[in-house]
Amino acid sequence: MSTQAKTYAKFGAATVVIIVLLGYLAYTGVQDSKSYYVTISELHKMGDGAYSKRLRVAGNVQPGSIKRAGIHVQFVLVEQDQLLPVDYTGTEAPPDTFKDDSQALADGRFGRDGVFHAKALQAKCASKYAPQQPGNQMQAAPVKNVTQAQPAVQPAMASN
Repeated sequence: MSTQAKTYAKFGAATVVIIVLLGYLAYTGVQDSKSYYVTISELHKMGDGAYSKRLRVAGNVQPGSIKRAGIHVQFVLVEQDQLLPVDYTGTEAPPDTFKDDSQALADGRFGRDGVFHAKALQAKCASKYAPQQPGNQMQAAPVKNVTQAQPAVQPAMASN
């Protein structure tokens, strides 16, 4: 085999290794960023499949269940008659809207200990941003007779 052929073989092998490595990294990155949205009742019915997937679970925060220690928070989500204990250990403090009876969305993994271990937490206030109810609208006051302002005088363009 000539030296030129050996050089091409080395570059070819290196190229194949790089392409395979990039493909593996892309595949694992997509798998790690995927999360499935499930309800609490669906989570309880998933069996062993719940332990291997990244999940997002929503529910209302049970009143009196929030226990804070810095940015580490433990609480219970409620959906109808289903309860789910959640242990949040994210990098950011929970949002200001995270309170009793607020709607919360936890993103993480379900542990074999029966606790949902969340790495991300979102909360929204149920009433603050809700649309106004039809019978609760304010009526506008009648418009008084307002005189129109005179348009501003524009300077004339000077011609050369």
